[in-house]
Amino acid sequence: MRREKNGFWVGFAAVFFYPIGFLTGRIRYEGRDRLPARGGALIVANHISYLDPVHTALWVHSAGRVPRFLAKHSLWKIPVLGRILVGSGQIPVFRDSADAQQSLSAGTRALQDGKIVVIYPEGTITRDPQGWPMHARTGMARLALTSDVPVIPVVHWGTREVYDHYNRTFRPLPRRTITVRSGEPVDLSSYRGKPIDATLLREVTDLVMGRVRDLLAEVRGEQAPTEFYRRGNGS
Repeated sequence: MRREKNGFWVGFAAVFFYPIGFLTGRIRYEGRDRLPARGGALIVANHISYLDPVHTALWVHSAGRVPRFLAKHSLWKIPVLGRILVGSGQIPVFRDSADAQQSLSAGTRALQDGKIVVIYPEGTITRDPQGWPMHARTGMARLALTSDVPVIPVVHWGTREVYDHYNRTFRPLPRRTITVRSGEPVDLSSYRGKPIDATLLREVTDLVMGRVRDLLAEVRGEQAPTEFYRRGNGS
């Protein structure tokens, strides 16, 4: 397998991420063959724990590619971590500000330059009590429609059992199985070339996140809910 060039800071991060991934559970990474060996791809993932980015990164990196995350800009202010994020080409997200469009533009450029871009469209860890995906933001759809690259649904399961942020629990033992699995790329050919407006963005967002939800149901072996959880309703 030919590996994408890492650079110093990606290698530096890998030194820490691989041990963390190993120590936090029994890893089951599935569907890495769906990640293209070269060229851009948009990874659209659910978000249940702050451990998710570690395992998303390892899922991508162990397939020979380098992930570029769209992540909240406040992380760039953390000493050392901020330097790693800059050096490894991660993309800060400025929500609800005049700089928000810059984040999407940077993501689009990365995809057009043949990079792997990872986005968690829910914007934060799900508030759904059962761990299903929430109603998602539409920035992901804009990235998908302005870049002609594969859009690959990816799910995590097991990470919340290790680290549950909302309940302030960290339980690395006994070791639990952590699954990261991808589905088939979502066919968006019928949406491409149409005028991009709010209605189209919402339709594409719900379509892709529906695939994420269905994939999670497969991993969990359970029936998925028919509607997305909304934070404004009892959260």
